[in-house]
Amino acid sequence: MALTQQLARVTPQYLAQCRAIAEASPDGDPDWDPPVEDTVDLDWAIWGLIWFCQRMPVEGPCVQLLRRSISGDPGGDVEFLDHPGVHDGFDSPPALLAPAVVAELARELAALDVDDILRCLPADHVEAAEACGFRGFGGHPREYLVEHFGLLQSFYLVAGRRGLAVLTWTD
Repeated sequence: MALTQQLARVTPQYLAQCRAIAEASPDGDPDWDPPVEDTVDLDWAIWGLIWFCQRMPVEGPCVQLLRRSISGDPGGDVEFLDHPGVHDGFDSPPALLAPAVVAELARELAALDVDDILRCLPADHVEAAEACGFRGFGGHPREYLVEHFGLLQSFYLVAGRRGLAVLTWTD
């Protein structure tokens, strides 16, 4: 099974509810089940975009912004989500981005132009895939990267407008 980047938009009240359920549960199960429309699976596209940005002359805070948007912030008091019902335990437990941070990230992500970021992406599909760390990728990765970056932008835009927190994890 491949690892993928997961995000969920949640209210602070929902997090408090899950925390209370986990504390009352004999096995610490938080009964994590955010609405499907408030979750997104970014596959491994943003990791490839970060890989590309680190190796190409992409200017600005692109790498830090992308990393933070999929890695969350330290702390956040969400240790109760470190449970097999939430993630598989292969990577770090879920991390939280507070609503104010989400709104800031939404603005910063909206200001990024993925076409400008990818202007140096090689035309050859094998070279382009390798530039993103995607050895063996079928076809050219540009459309895949653009599509998933768009998902990330819109996900944060909605979360920012609704005043929601974002949870990030790899599963």
